[in-house]
Amino acid sequence: MISELFSSVTSWYLDHINYVTVTLLMGIESSFIPFPSEIVVPPAAYKAAQGTLNAGGVFCAATAGALMGAFFNYCFALLLGRRVLYRLANTRISHFFLITRESLEKAEAYFIKHGRSSTFIGRFVPAIRQLISLPAGIARMDLKQFLLYTALGSGIWNLILTALGYFLYSRKELLERYYSRISIFFLLCGVAFVGYMLYNGLKKGKAQTGTTTR
Repeated sequence: MISELFSSVTSWYLDHINYVTVTLLMGIESSFIPFPSEIVVPPAAYKAAQGTLNAGGVFCAATAGALMGAFFNYCFALLLGRRVLYRLANTRISHFFLITRESLEKAEAYFIKHGRSSTFIGRFVPAIRQLISLPAGIARMDLKQFLLYTALGSGIWNLILTALGYFLYSRKELLERYYSRISIFFLLCGVAFVGYMLYNGLKKGKAQTGTTTR
């Protein structure tokens, strides 16, 4: 079901790439719903190289979306607090979104270890990227600093992805020849990734539930 939903959203996005959809999906990617930014930004930057969009606009839309998603997580954690958040991490709904007590503890330990700069560094670390805003909210990190570090981290990451998508246009003929195969390959990789993460999340969630019951 998740794999089919992911495929449908990806196909829909590839047919409707614009600044609004880039912002929307990057907002989702930056929250606790797993959706790889690698699928969102490079195709939009490729469109910019074709002249349909503007590369600067793609970068700004992606960074704005990342800030929105991170800000949502920050406020969510700030309002609920640590105790409620950890209780939610043990529920089936959280496991559905790949959030477990273990993943939350990992993000919090990372935040404690690296301090405020973790909201910057964490944007480059897989599995930490989406959740690093939660411990920042729990710790009531200064909002201005949080937004600054998040903007810098996500900005650098989006700049790399935008450059990759934009300059791949120079290989236009090769890409056009194998575009359908490349699209299917990346789509299957994305589906496999989400499926694997979901399987691991549910497996760990069941194990933790079993331990708690005992």
